[in-house]
Amino acid sequence: MKSHSWTQKGKIVEFEFWLLKQGYSQATIVSRRKLLNRLVRLGANLKDEESIKAIIAKTSWSISRKVNAIDAYDSLLKMDGKTWTPPIYKRVRKLPFIPSEMELDSLIAGCSKKVSTFLQLLKETEMRSGEARGLLKWADIDFQQRSVRITPEKGSNPRILPISIKLARMLEEMPKNADTVFGVTSDLIRRNFGKQRKRIAAKLKNPRIKQITFHTFRHWKGTMEYHKTRDILHVKEVLGHKSLNNTMLYTQLISFNDDEFTAAVAHSEEEACKFVEAGFTFVCDFGANKIFKKRK
Repeated sequence: MKSHSWTQKGKIVEFEFWLLKQGYSQATIVSRRKLLNRLVRLGANLKDEESIKAIIAKTSWSISRKVNAIDAYDSLLKMDGKTWTPPIYKRVRKLPFIPSEMELDSLIAGCSKKVSTFLQLLKETEMRSGEARGLLKWADIDFQQRSVRITPEKGSNPRILPISIKLARMLEEMPKNADTVFGVTSDLIRRNFGKQRKRIAAKLKNPRIKQITFHTFRHWKGTMEYHKTRDILHVKEVLGHKSLNNTMLYTQLISFNDDEFTAAVAHSEEEACKFVEAGFTFVCDFGANKIFKKRK
């Protein structure tokens, strides 16, 4: 039994190294390793596809997690040049939960210093947690210009995004004893976040806070950017999406009923520049003047 267990663990280690050589992201490697280890602990035999199917079927996992486990095992077989007939589970795409900004801010304020800094970064930049946790280096932060250079994961585009004075100060107060800001492979932030989120939800008597995940911040920011600009290409650029189809989700997450605008007329080039700097959008020319609008 010990020999069998050791062989399976050794196979998973070999699989990790193979994924690394194939260029998979650290987040994907960690996720697939954890899923295969979990299957083994539940009694699965990695040499027997029927055993894998039986264990997955018996779990109370969500459909999404079952599909991820199937993908992980499929990759393991691919490493050995093998194929199988995987079970058929279809993901049901649901619209993500979008909290209020007050709920996000209450969660951030109640967390520890490191976790709150991490969450504030996600809120302001729409970074994926893997981009922030594993890829963000101190060299990527420009404190003078108050901007962050994002190294993408999952095939996204690289981008440079502004950060607030508040976030810049929070980052400056972080210990700088490594090249990366939050650590490369440690899952400590995620575990601490889960505990702190549960405590804060109970303290505020708001169960909705327990629905907030790292990715919720990305969904929230994308939704707010679309509401503010109504410019889906702008949202695509900020999120780093390569496909506009992925960005279109953010046009339907929240129904806003405040399509009212403030209008402004620029009588000179100087006035036009000031309106643009203040967030106004050019509408049209009117005689020798230019009309701008800004959402209230």
